Amino acid sequence: MTSFRTLAAACAATLILAGPVAAGDAAKISVTDPYARSSSSMAKSGAVFMMIENTGAADDRLVAASAPVAERVELHTHLEDGNGVMRMVEVKDGFGVPAGGDHALKRGGDHVMLMGLTEALEDGKSFPLTLVFEQAGEITIDVPIGAALNGGL
Repeated sequence: MTSFRTLAAACAATLILAGPVAAGDAAKISVTDPYARSSSSMAKSGAVFMMIENTGAADDRLVAASAPVAERVELHTHLEDGNGVMRMVEVKDGFGVPAGGDHALKRGGDHVMLMGLTEALEDGKSFPLTLVFEQAGEITIDVPIGAALNGGL
């Protein structure tokens, strides 16, 4: 029995020590100033904006997102077509977040698009949004809703 306890304690210590070492090379993502603009019950889509910061030593990439308030969630940007008209397009490769850098999702640029809203986005309420990163994995944030919110973005 003593050898089993010793082995179990050694394994636990190894796991505890290995965790931070492995995580030290990974991206360290934080999200600030998330918000969604309010919408009427008739709206079929909405958008989420935020600042994503990577304080880690490795580049990362936001590759997907999901939210219970929408049937589909996509990563979008605005591009100018040949006639000078801006249009939204899906960014299937996602948004890069360089090591030691940040990436702003803001109006008129990159953003998270909520498609097929299942409920109105009402001022003063919020909803969970799960962001999926290549390195950092899934991060769920709370997104406040408000017509006057801009989070600096």
